[in-house]
Amino acid sequence: MSSLTLDDHLAASSQSWQDYRNEGSFEAFVEFTLSLNGLAECLSRLRLPGLVRQCEELESAALALFGDPDTHPIVEQSALALNRQIEGLFRTVASARQSGQVSQQVIETTTTNRTVEWVKPRSVWMIAPKISAWASSLAEQLTFYGFRVHRTRWGAPMPDIEAPFAILFLPATDSDGSESVRRVSIQQVTRIRAHCPTSQLFYVGVPRTLDTMVTLMRAGIDYTVQRDDRMASLLSRILDMVQTREQERYRVLIVEDSRVAVTQIQRALEQRDIHSCAIPDPTQLFEMVDTYSPDLVLMDMHMPNCNGVEATRALRQLPTYQALPIIYLSSETNVALQVDALRLGGDQFLTKPFNPVLLAATVKTTVERHREMQRASQHDGLTGLLNHTAAKADLDNRLRHMRAGDRLCVMMIDIDRFKSVNDRYGHPVGDQVIRSLAWLLKGRLRSTDLIGRYGGEEFIVATPDIDLQQAYGVIDQIRAHFANLPHAHTEGILRVTFSAGIAAYPDYDTPSNLIEAADNALLDAKGLGRNRVELAAHG
Repeated sequence: MSSLTLDDHLAASSQSWQDYRNEGSFEAFVEFTLSLNGLAECLSRLRLPGLVRQCEELESAALALFGDPDTHPIVEQSALALNRQIEGLFRTVASARQSGQVSQQVIETTTTNRTVEWVKPRSVWMIAPKISAWASSLAEQLTFYGFRVHRTRWGAPMPDIEAPFAILFLPATDSDGSESVRRVSIQQVTRIRAHCPTSQLFYVGVPRTLDTMVTLMRAGIDYTVQRDDRMASLLSRILDMVQTREQERYRVLIVEDSRVAVTQIQRALEQRDIHSCAIPDPTQLFEMVDTYSPDLVLMDMHMPNCNGVEATRALRQLPTYQALPIIYLSSETNVALQVDALRLGGDQFLTKPFNPVLLAATVKTTVERHREMQRASQHDGLTGLLNHTAAKADLDNRLRHMRAGDRLCVMMIDIDRFKSVNDRYGHPVGDQVIRSLAWLLKGRLRSTDLIGRYGGEEFIVATPDIDLQQAYGVIDQIRAHFANLPHAHTEGILRVTFSAGIAAYPDYDTPSNLIEAADNALLDAKGLGRNRVELAAHG
């Protein structure tokens, strides 16, 4: 992640605006818009939705005045309007910081210790005309995950307490979502949005209609949760938010022979915390994609030795890079030629001179989608954990790199009497039970541990650097927590248990032997009464 703090981005935005006011040059305005782009990205990483919204409105106002060198400096009236927006954003940040909202969010989203993230209490406001049995069950489950739930009614004064991590707006009835929305005081939502700029605002039980969802989002709602998927969707979003998935910094390979263009591109990407590497000659392309492993290639269309289309077609001949995103950069404005270039292997086409903010945004969204597609192929859709194939591959890779003295424990986990849960309560409730165990495993285990959904209601866990007894203590504690976890459904709550078996390396030194031994220990746990953990015998 970026080493620049929120204060760094605020200072950069303030300084670049002052530079522009003093110079009035197009180059200074470019720097200002790039600084706003970086600030919005920083606020988004810190999960401060109200501040993100306000910064993006400022960024949009600035981009509307971007123009070209002949349009700068902008007229004084426009400059004063931008200045008011800048001052308003800075006041909101200062107010949020004074109340402790910003510093709390920074701590929660920069920690890499998952246990600390999950057990740290967080506040959730539940705003509803009345608290139903469903809402009470939801509150109980949120409390189990370490949230403090404060209940209040529509129209009540704002609680005189610290702004919460999330605010849940619950409709009056489930029978007519659109009528519920009409009864909602949009002014109240707007007021709460302004008062709690760092909080995540949810509206629960929304019908699947565009006008209703847009109305709520315009009022300041961040997430609308569909009526038919309330519990699962809401819990998924909230629990995913309090976990930070550390990921590698995005890498972009720039194939461009103009040093001026490379400098502009790299400056724009750096504002989005995107790392880049540039080569002036496409003959170096194969070597660089192998050594640099880029997430995306920015390819100039016209270069020495061969053009961008030819380089792209050659790269696409290599199976490893058939799906690597490639964006063309060119002054070519002939649409037919652009379409031809895309047909021959490119993904998008940006025309020079490019808006640096648009370039960075295009790169970022393209890389995000590419990574998400890669992630989807390796992860289970219901839980977000590694799927069966990816989990076995991960375990195999870990064992290949084990050295003398290294330790690793493999655990096989199975939810007890799961078929009866599906039969009695239905598959949606069964899915929720599976999700809940996945969330608990992700929350209680380390980021270095392997966690996968092995199939159905069965999970696999691999924990490096601990022995059998330590592994037993960890998983048995999770077992006890899961047994007490309330699973909310339309009729109230139910509780479910799991059994587990553990085997250790080097007692068993291959993936198949480890899994088989842990599975046999799991069967022993089932046979001895369930809701327990058993250890495999030494191999």
